[in-house]
Amino acid sequence: MKANKSQRKSISIFEKLKKTDNNGNEYWSAKGLAKLLGYSKYSSFIQVLDKARAACINTDQETELHFKDFSAIKSVGHDLQRNGGDVKLSRYGCYLIIQNADPALKPVALGQAYFAVQARLQELSQQKSKNFKIVKDRRYFLRKELAKRNLQLAGAARKAGIVKPLDFAFFQNHGYRGLYGGLDVKAIREIRSLDPDENILDHMDSMELAVNLFRVAQTTEKLNDENVHESTKANSIHFAVGLQARMAIEDIGISLPENMPVMESIALQQKTDDESHSKNNRRKETATHASS
Repeated sequence: MKANKSQRKSISIFEKLKKTDNNGNEYWSAKGLAKLLGYSKYSSFIQVLDKARAACINTDQETELHFKDFSAIKSVGHDLQRNGGDVKLSRYGCYLIIQNADPALKPVALGQAYFAVQARLQELSQQKSKNFKIVKDRRYFLRKELAKRNLQLAGAARKAGIVKPLDFAFFQNHGYRGLYGGLDVKAIREIRSLDPDENILDHMDSMELAVNLFRVAQTTEKLNDENVHESTKANSIHFAVGLQARMAIEDIGISLPENMPVMESIALQQKTDDESHSKNNRRKETATHASS
């Protein structure tokens, strides 16, 4: 796997921040990570930390395993003195933080690219061991985050004069064409043998979702920062961001987006999980009535 000089440097710095506790477990300091990501004030980073904790809870992970306070936080008035309270982060905790950090910060963008690669490598390892829970949780998290970011992108597009559904679809296709070597949504769906009513995002693995999350977040930031009010320029920006992401993937040496694996639909998995949960509840209710 290839990596350019700046990527190797960012990876090296991140790994150098890693520490080991008395039990041999690796962890990272939240304060150290905040500084690495370009946050000048730890108080600003606290909001990102809170979002990452919430994301951890939403994926049914044990929060204390990934976010552990170094020491008790002192109460000050009606608030908490949080700026002085460092937090021990697991590798997964760092991943959640970087996904929720400000993508306008260059170290954050590099971190997202790094963890996208690491997520894919770990995903392959998990698949080999037949343990799919972490893989599925990661896909759910990224898919939900991408849905949220797409809403933000739609808002930025509206400011640029892209209001009609057909115009927004045209705008979206510019981003996909840049990232997927000229392929639009219809073409991507066709090469993956998906039905016309299937959402291509629902069939992406973690790596591909992370790459598209990067595309959407960066485009939104660029449209807002440049205060774009013209649809043609907005389309050009979306294409350019997609193309830059594709070039970064080529530099890293991983599979291009159009060659990434097609996964079982997340929506279908969710439906199956819900149906299974419902059946279990009905069984419990039946057993309760029978014993009462």
